[in-house]
Amino acid sequence: MLGCGGAPLIVSKLATSDPPHPVASHSGENRAWRLGFWSLIVTQFQNAFNDNAIKFLVIYLIVEMNFPKHVRDRFVWIVSALFAVPFVLFSLTGGYFADRYSKRSVVIGTKVMEIFVMLVTILGLWLNNLPLECAAVFLISTQSALFGPSKYGLLPEVLPDRELSWGNGIIELGTFIGSIGAVMAAGYLADHFRGRQYLSGLVLLGCTLFGLATSFGITHVPAADPGKKFRWNPLADLATQMKAVNADRLLNWAVFGNVYLWFLAALLQLTIVVYGHDTLHVNEAHISYLQAAVGIGIGVGSVVAGYASRGKIDIRLIPIGALGMTIFGALLYPSGHSVHSAAAHLAALGFFGGFFAVPLNALIQHRPEPAHRGGVIAAANLLSFIGVFFAAAAYYLFSTVFRQTPAGVFLDGAGLTGIMTVLCFYCYYQVRSQPVMKAED
Repeated sequence: MLGCGGAPLIVSKLATSDPPHPVASHSGENRAWRLGFWSLIVTQFQNAFNDNAIKFLVIYLIVEMNFPKHVRDRFVWIVSALFAVPFVLFSLTGGYFADRYSKRSVVIGTKVMEIFVMLVTILGLWLNNLPLECAAVFLISTQSALFGPSKYGLLPEVLPDRELSWGNGIIELGTFIGSIGAVMAAGYLADHFRGRQYLSGLVLLGCTLFGLATSFGITHVPAADPGKKFRWNPLADLATQMKAVNADRLLNWAVFGNVYLWFLAALLQLTIVVYGHDTLHVNEAHISYLQAAVGIGIGVGSVVAGYASRGKIDIRLIPIGALGMTIFGALLYPSGHSVHSAAAHLAALGFFGGFFAVPLNALIQHRPEPAHRGGVIAAANLLSFIGVFFAAAAYYLFSTVFRQTPAGVFLDGAGLTGIMTVLCFYCYYQVRSQPVMKAED
């Protein structure tokens, strides 16, 4: 899948010979894309907040039920699986909608769908019905899977080309802040509305209505492929999209790197929980700080990478990010870490993860032909969650089969990232003189 041979690639400025992007040529149009962009950012922030808040609220409620440990762990795993499976099942459907209809219309439609999901959530919380609450987790994740391709596909259609990397940095920051805030808010809601959890659902319904309102501010864009036919076989559609990916070496590299990033993030998330308990001997609150450190690091790194790109897709940041993740992942292995030193290393690892993520996301959004953009983004989304499943298998292999300590699993992850770093430097030097931005754009 990682084909890097052939013609090389350069980090080219987006406006060397072509005239400036028309969106930015008049002050009125300039204000228009800014309104559309920031409306998308706020809508995405709310979406990331709600889906993570529902997931973690249900997990907190399960923990409070005082099940035997093996039963509790099974339910927590079920909730996590219910959250991940829809991204595998429905991401390509979201890609079809993103190509077949205006992406703005798809976003608005998914926010209307979210109102129904919140009503299911409120009913489950009111009845204290765990199966219904789990159904709500599955439904909110399905909504997010349908929302994702349009969200990312809108960026290159709403933003001027020179702002694409910056826009990716902002949306990644908003996503991670929303996710981190959701984890903290879920704990507060579970405790504050104990015995009256339907009120938590009403709070989240209010957030949904706010997100629906902001979605109407997103710039209207025409449908990329109004005649596109729906395919009931998702694997056949995946094969079609992967042909487009494999035909473009840069896009191929970006999709492969994105899958690895999601794999590593999921592996870290699992390892941090056990590392906090078994190595640092801290409670859940301190473990949440460690998780937050990674998220904050990725968010800040994404924004810095967006500004550092200076109006271009700067693929030099990809191997730099991989190298930084390798170094700070390995530095978590030695004994003697405190919560603060571990959090600092995790934040630095996340920071370089932002460097790694921003140009990859920009390539995935920019390189596909407009008629296939939604489908390719959906395929990348689906593959990223396959990476999440492989992370669970890798954690089991490292911790149970090889009997590694949590610190040892960090070192294993650093070793895998080291291999990825070598591949990234190899790919960069193979393709460094090929223009990143297509001439027809």
